[in-house]
Amino acid sequence: MSATDGKLVIISGPSGSGKTTLVSRLAQAEPQRVWVSVSATTRPPRPGEQNGKSYWFLSPEQFQQMIREGQLLEWAEVYPGIFYGTPRQPVEEHLRQGKWVVLEIDVQGAQQVLKHFPDAITIFIRPRTWEELEHRLRSRGTEDEQALHRRLETARREWQQATLYQFQVINDKIDEAVEQLRRILHGNCQASQTSQG
Repeated sequence: MSATDGKLVIISGPSGSGKTTLVSRLAQAEPQRVWVSVSATTRPPRPGEQNGKSYWFLSPEQFQQMIREGQLLEWAEVYPGIFYGTPRQPVEEHLRQGKWVVLEIDVQGAQQVLKHFPDAITIFIRPRTWEELEHRLRSRGTEDEQALHRRLETARREWQQATLYQFQVINDKIDEAVEQLRRILHGNCQASQTSQG
């Protein structure tokens, strides 16, 4: 990659942190610069989801072939038999075009990608407090207590990895959080680099 190439940006955060909304707003604010990577998955599409826009929906056989051929920057079996991953080719293509390529991936995926792109910008999205995150997840009301407990345990493990990231953006006011992301990417790095929480 030459100096004129784009930036790879890894954005992670626990479920309920609002990272998907922030990434979407960032892309709207910087339409000429930002390209958001589309993940591949073996899970079936949900109503309204579009292949190539929401996800690349692959068969398990197609996904395994991509693993064998080294076509994924990172991948994981998130649930039994359900795989997610980041296709390598479009990421590298958009970097060559000078784009800011945003990967919205979990902590485990971020560690895999950093082996290929050690200079990537890493940003962790979180609410101000753990209690706020728990409130957000509980208020969704979409899961039974057992499923919610598993989600909270995963979120707690991810939160504990926040200090591994270069920047932490606290998402309690979405417009301010989007501006903070833009400052980071423009090199005016005034983000919170705290390890509190």
